[in-house]
Amino acid sequence: MGESPELLQQGRGPVPVRRQRPAPQGLREMLKARLWRSCSCSVPCAWALVQDLLPATRWLCQYRPREYLAGDVMSGLVIGIILVPQGIAYSLLAGLQPIYSLYTSFFANLIYFLMGTSQHVSVGIFSLLCLMVGQVVDRELQLAGFDPSQDGLWPGANGSILNGSAATLDCGRDCYAIRVATALTLMTGLYQVLMGVLRLGFVSAYLSQPLLDGFAMGASVTILTSQLKHLLGVRIPRHQGLGMVVRTWLSLLRSAGQANVCDVVTSTVCLVVLLAAKELSDRYRRHLRVPLPTELLVIVVATLVSHFGQLHKRFGSSVAGDIPTGFMAPQVPEPRLMQRVALDAMALALVGAAFSISLAEMFGRSHGYSVRANQELLAVGCCNVLPAFLHCFATSAALAKSLVKTATGCRTQLSGVVSSAVVLLVLLALAPLFHDLQRSVLACIIVVSLRGALRKVWDLPRLWRMSPADALVWAGTAATCVLVSTETGLLAGVILSLLSLAGRTQRPHAALLARIGDSAFYEDATEFEGLVPEPGVRVFRFAGPLYYANKDFFLRSLYSLTGLDAGCVAARRKEQGFEVGVGEGGPAQGKDLGPVSSRAALVPTAAGFHTVVIDCAPLLFLDAAGVTTLKDLRRDYGALGISLLLACCSPPVRDILSRGGFLEEGPGGTAEEEQLFLSVHDAVQTAGARHRELEATDARL
Repeated sequence: MGESPELLQQGRGPVPVRRQRPAPQGLREMLKARLWRSCSCSVPCAWALVQDLLPATRWLCQYRPREYLAGDVMSGLVIGIILVPQGIAYSLLAGLQPIYSLYTSFFANLIYFLMGTSQHVSVGIFSLLCLMVGQVVDRELQLAGFDPSQDGLWPGANGSILNGSAATLDCGRDCYAIRVATALTLMTGLYQVLMGVLRLGFVSAYLSQPLLDGFAMGASVTILTSQLKHLLGVRIPRHQGLGMVVRTWLSLLRSAGQANVCDVVTSTVCLVVLLAAKELSDRYRRHLRVPLPTELLVIVVATLVSHFGQLHKRFGSSVAGDIPTGFMAPQVPEPRLMQRVALDAMALALVGAAFSISLAEMFGRSHGYSVRANQELLAVGCCNVLPAFLHCFATSAALAKSLVKTATGCRTQLSGVVSSAVVLLVLLALAPLFHDLQRSVLACIIVVSLRGALRKVWDLPRLWRMSPADALVWAGTAATCVLVSTETGLLAGVILSLLSLAGRTQRPHAALLARIGDSAFYEDATEFEGLVPEPGVRVFRFAGPLYYANKDFFLRSLYSLTGLDAGCVAARRKEQGFEVGVGEGGPAQGKDLGPVSSRAALVPTAAGFHTVVIDCAPLLFLDAAGVTTLKDLRRDYGALGISLLLACCSPPVRDILSRGGFLEEGPGGTAEEEQLFLSVHDAVQTAGARHRELEATDARL
């Protein structure tokens, strides 16, 4: 290879000259260099590391108060007002006291303010994670001997015991529930931090959008089902394991006659008000500077009505109960519980990481800045690791609050500090005022918050028309979440997505190409009319990679479209003793065909072609099996006097062919120049010229 970057002019047109690559660095030298860069320390390197771990130290220096402060304060106040009722409500999903959800909202916003790379994402309590935390908490409570049919906020539930095993614990139900939740949260955060340290942010990309939408849909149905007992005011067991949703519905049907009339009326009124307000907000969104704080207004009015109407005493309606003020002393999660919930934490870590990274990247693209997936993993992981010692449970980014945050003028994560200040005010002074708040009102807030996820079911027909494989992933994930469990649904979605990806690469589209008029372009002859096939040449396109899983499909497609099974015919000719003096490179290698050339020409004449050109432009990659397939195909075609040429190979494909032994020096010249072509038209023209030269040689013989 020469060093000139200019194009060399040869008989078939310009040929690019490959650049000389530097000698590859050995593994030992590469590891030594990286270790030296990692261990070397200086003041600029240390400061750069601090800025990478705490991005707030970078953007706070560039903060412009006149432009950013008003929007950050406004969005922070709005999110803080939303966090208070949602935090109290989502405690139902997690099976914990409301104070713990307020702790979670407070600390998560502060930590993400320091470590997050997204300027608009709102991190805090998330309904799907609350559901998954609640399922683990319920299971561990049942194993510990507490009655799973009793929630922590029912009167007297804190001491309800199902069997004698709970008597050996040193705390009651609520205390043991938060111990389980903090152990689960710490393990979740450790997994996420480990993923960030190992730079595994790309893993979340394998959770496709149909998978996440189907998971959100299935989990929303599960959440809706779990809140129906609060809407009706009935006491039923909190089912666990397979078929939880179905068994819960059966229990609700059996207990429908015991519904609390006060809770039913309250739920109906609150649902009508909340849904109507949401619809009006969506319709007049452009005219509203700030979203209507409907949830807060409903909670205030419902609390006043419940307090002065004494609904708990007169009608037995369940209420939130005592909510303490202030902060509790830090506590280390129990290692014994961490071992028990280690497997459950994997699902939480994966779901939280996937939603957080996808939301951060979505808002980054829409507002013109970049986010770092690995740093997002560290940020969300620390939002779980550090608060786990402060009586908090698992958090992640939440779409609904992030959209509200953006709509109210958020410019930076300083708005999270304002939101934490609002939650702090409730923690220090206002929390006891929610003592008489009915739990049915909290359930209504949760149900209404599921509108967006439940509406995704209407996207399924459009998704089916666009991509049936994605629609099957969506439906399979949602159905498994509803009929089996949320964890199983997530696993089923991952498996279906991988199967869908494997299926698309295992059976890609294959077609024969023909020439578009007198141009130098070729397209699928079955898709376009008026194309002109080249006489004696078959141009084959395989729209996918060639590897071990689809090599047989590649050969079947090629043999079916060309009408010649070269492998079988070559083997049959060999058995009959018709050995052709053609090397593995085919007749184009410049070898003397001798007297057998006319015998070999009988097959291509019957088949109607003398050359096969493979358009390698869609060929993403090759593995060892793919290279072997091409070598065997070239050998079989060569035995029949048919040439095999490759066109439009990318540099990585050329390198694989070279390393695999497909391109070797032959007596007629460089194999790469004889078999690889820059365009399909170049390969077709060269094939025709070679065949005419071969015919002239045979005529002279």
